[in-house]
Amino acid sequence: MGDRHEYRIGVEWIGNRGTGTSGYRDYGRQLVVRTADGRELAGSADPTFHGDRNRWNPEELLVAALAQCHMLSYLHMAVRAGVVVTAYADEAEGTMVQEGLGGRFTEVLLRPVVTVADASMVDAARAAHAEAFEHCFIASSVNFPVRHEPTILVADPLR
Repeated sequence: MGDRHEYRIGVEWIGNRGTGTSGYRDYGRQLVVRTADGRELAGSADPTFHGDRNRWNPEELLVAALAQCHMLSYLHMAVRAGVVVTAYADEAEGTMVQEGLGGRFTEVLLRPVVTVADASMVDAARAAHAEAFEHCFIASSVNFPVRHEPTILVADPLR
């Protein structure tokens, strides 16, 4: 077994409107997620489930974690492959299917748009996505497919 890393997160429900969970529509889904050092993230349920659309929901956080993990793994693999990345953006999309009171993700699709410094780097830049996927801790921890459809652009040399 390799190095062990632990992540401690606190979650506090702040949606009590005075009567607790006396009824399905009687409480708010607002919560605060806190790291051990006190950083906070405003959370809630998905608006479909009576959540606050101005706060992050767990489904969005899962998709964001996969996109962020792939990006960070990709940037590392690009360095190893000699690819100079000058920009990276992703429009990730997760699909969840509700089954009764539960549900599950069926897939996440990452659509990274990567800009590289030189046209000679395009093939290596495309290949680095597969290696990044293999090294993404979050993607290797989920039980549904995480696909990626990368677009590789070449930076404008006149800039």
